[in-house]
Amino acid sequence: EGQGDDKKLQHGRSNLFMNLSKAAVLMDARIFHDSHAVKENPQKCCTILAQLIYLQSQDSGKSLNETEATEVFFGSTKLFVSQDASLRRMVYLFLKEIHKSCDPNNVIIVTSCLTKDMTCDVDLYRANSLRVLAQILDSAMLGAIERYVKQAIIDSSPLVASSALVSSLHLFRSNPDCAAIVRRWIAETQEALKSRDQMVQFHAMQLLYQIKSHDRNGVSKLVSQYTQNAPKSPLAIVLLVRYTCKLLHDEILSGRVSTITGSGGSLANASSSPVVQKGFQFLQSSLRHKSVMVVYEAARAICSLPEIEPQDLVQAISILQLYLVSAKPSIKFASMRTLATLATHQPRVVSKCNAELEILATDSNRLVATLAITTLLQTGSENSIDRLLQQISTFLHQITDEYKITIVKSLQKLCLTYPSKHHRIVGFLAAFLRDEGGFEFKRTIISGVVSLMRALPEMVDSSLLHLCEFIEDCEYTMLTIRVLYLIADWGPKASHPPRYIRFVYNRVMLENATVRAAAISVLAKFAARCPSLRDSILALLKPSLMDEDDETRDRAAYAVSILEQAMEQNPYTPPPDDAEADDILPDQPVDDDVANICFLKPLPMSLDKLERSIQAYMATPNAMESPEPLNFSTLPILEDTDEDQSDKDNAEGDAGDSVLGDMEFLAVSQPEKKKEKLDPAAAVYAIPELAALGRVFRSSMPVALTESETEYVVQCIKHIFDNHVVLQFSVENTIEDQRLDNVSVAIDTSESELFEATGEIQAESIPCGSVGSCFTILERTKEADTLLSSSSFTCELHFTVVQVDAGTGDEIGDSYAEEYPLEDLEIASSDFIAKVAVVDFRSEWETMGAEQEVLEKFSLQFKTLGEAVTAVIHFLGMQPCDGTGSVKPTGKPHMLHLSGVFVGGHSILARAQIAMQKDGNSVLLKIAVRSDD
Repeated sequence: EGQGDDKKLQHGRSNLFMNLSKAAVLMDARIFHDSHAVKENPQKCCTILAQLIYLQSQDSGKSLNETEATEVFFGSTKLFVSQDASLRRMVYLFLKEIHKSCDPNNVIIVTSCLTKDMTCDVDLYRANSLRVLAQILDSAMLGAIERYVKQAIIDSSPLVASSALVSSLHLFRSNPDCAAIVRRWIAETQEALKSRDQMVQFHAMQLLYQIKSHDRNGVSKLVSQYTQNAPKSPLAIVLLVRYTCKLLHDEILSGRVSTITGSGGSLANASSSPVVQKGFQFLQSSLRHKSVMVVYEAARAICSLPEIEPQDLVQAISILQLYLVSAKPSIKFASMRTLATLATHQPRVVSKCNAELEILATDSNRLVATLAITTLLQTGSENSIDRLLQQISTFLHQITDEYKITIVKSLQKLCLTYPSKHHRIVGFLAAFLRDEGGFEFKRTIISGVVSLMRALPEMVDSSLLHLCEFIEDCEYTMLTIRVLYLIADWGPKASHPPRYIRFVYNRVMLENATVRAAAISVLAKFAARCPSLRDSILALLKPSLMDEDDETRDRAAYAVSILEQAMEQNPYTPPPDDAEADDILPDQPVDDDVANICFLKPLPMSLDKLERSIQAYMATPNAMESPEPLNFSTLPILEDTDEDQSDKDNAEGDAGDSVLGDMEFLAVSQPEKKKEKLDPAAAVYAIPELAALGRVFRSSMPVALTESETEYVVQCIKHIFDNHVVLQFSVENTIEDQRLDNVSVAIDTSESELFEATGEIQAESIPCGSVGSCFTILERTKEADTLLSSSSFTCELHFTVVQVDAGTGDEIGDSYAEEYPLEDLEIASSDFIAKVAVVDFRSEWETMGAEQEVLEKFSLQFKTLGEAVTAVIHFLGMQPCDGTGSVKPTGKPHMLHLSGVFVGGHSILARAQIAMQKDGNSVLLKIAVRSDD
């Protein structure tokens, strides 16, 4: 009978929100205005509030609009007449959820009720009213009740004090004005840290850190103070451990610690930084705390410190080793994950836990077992590899692809650690490559094998054969094509290239149209790289001239035509049978071989960039009538955008195995349609006087010359020509009853030796709400041809004000001339440099040679390497290469590679080494620049 009652109760609760009608619920909500009904039936009011909250959470048309939300919001304020605790708590919850949909001006009305509850004698009401107030208060209202909140923070009731502290945290994060008020409560927060209640200490520690987080010295003092007199709450100590860890992390990476990796010193004796010394001693003392979570957090914090010496990890490793055999799964998993992370850069230290790790490799929790195996693969010895692989082979069949991918990446690192075992490891990976598995799993194996081939050239032949056997029965078209292009890149350079032809030709005979087209391109590459194979490959290609697929047939026709032409120009002569090995010439094409040029030489730019460059060429006035032949040298120079660099990084990370030609890429996939990029120089070409200046070399980003809130908003785009700079000023008129006529910008070049203003083009009329453009032409002087430095110019907006009717736009008054001062405009040397990346920076650097090099050293006032690198890139206006534009948190000097093209088509390369100074407030910049001019 009791079970039947429970089922009825559960059924009734489930029906509470089933088939709700918004109109019916809003009708029922009118009971809120009947004080007698509210007092007599609080449970019904609770039910209606719950239904309203449910409706508000729906994404469909059932949610309340602003009018409905405001109506029920006012009705809910009438429920404060009831003293029922359950109803009062439901009212608080409802107010927190519904206020977001109401008019902010109406929400303020409820603050009087909440303030009354905040000052009453019932702790439950006081605590919950504080939480609601934190959601709806602004800085002005917060100042009015500030003293009540400060009193609540140090209240003797833990419920009230915790609620006040949590509310303060929300207020601090809501907006800067509220944060400024909360920062004044530091004394009350420190007093709350002395509370006997653990949760109060926990919340007080959070708030105190938030208040001081903007000040490095304040955080340092907080850590120093409470590491000596730690609070009793384990949760508060966990927070303190994390704050200490972050402080130590920042101190080490900023270079303020003399003890670094390899010096043999200990962080506990880092005499150059007392903060680091005391902080690390606190972490070590926390390893002896009676709370398990404090001990683990301290061990994890120590293991996560950068540049930490092995002797500093001994105690933490011993703790984690003990936790590996814990009966609690959460502790076991947390310890295992920490050790797995540490093993990536400190494998020898973790190797003392190998006995426990081997036991966990068969754990019933697959995630724990996966972490154990990947850690063993990093810490194990060469003699244990065979045993580990045998254990993994059984385990891999029992886990999902997500865990398999993690193990594959660990096997890749293991092979690099013990190269002599590459045959065993690659054979193991190839076996699973041929078994059942998902796309991502097999793609990861292929990427891993390719990375190993690059690192270990001696395994190229065996790895390629494994991949060839894989595509004989591969169900994934993309992976088949990827392996085919791998064979095209690596096969001709292998010890015996003809052995791979059979695998490629099988794809022409047995696969779908997409694979067949890719296989044709691969055969053409083989023929281009190996002249001795051209006769045989040509015979294999000719049957594809009758293929049913257009793409395959066109590729075959193109390949046959090019190969026949190459064989006619450079016929292959086999060496005599009795020739010595030293007398046999390498099987390579000559430099001017047409097949080598067509199939092996990459395009100097991507297809997308080539398309945009041709469009820019066509937009140039009189370009199409020019007798000059169209080639890459005559195309306009286009800067590399952030999107171009992102696409390049994705392609490198995605492929990782082959430099895919543009022709192959088009056959494999259809790229998403990108948004058309507008040419900023189009406005210049549209004006005949400016178009006569020639082709625009580059256009800068818009530079604001006024604030965005002023009555006239002006921006400037600098269009760079070979001998001129055209300044395009975009002027927005925001005054309703004015029209601006004959708008121009006067540039004062009297003090400049590099530029001279030679003309201007006015904007005829700019009505209210419209944007018009006027132009000023600056001509470079002879001095600018030899020395081009940054120049600053005074600018002033000139126009005629015409009074108009705001409704009709008709003139209603006299016109008069007006002047409006603008911010100074700077033309920097970086404006004359186009951001153009190079394919191979090191090769280009060596090609330019040291004869055209300038080397300088500078001391810059930056507190972090990241800020310094960003500033150097911005100042020089060049494109970062090889991924050097971002700084990795290693604490070591950063090497920055930059490339660009100076106006006139002169290539520029720069190598910069940026290192933190010992004072931690400056960096040392050593930069070398090379150019072909």
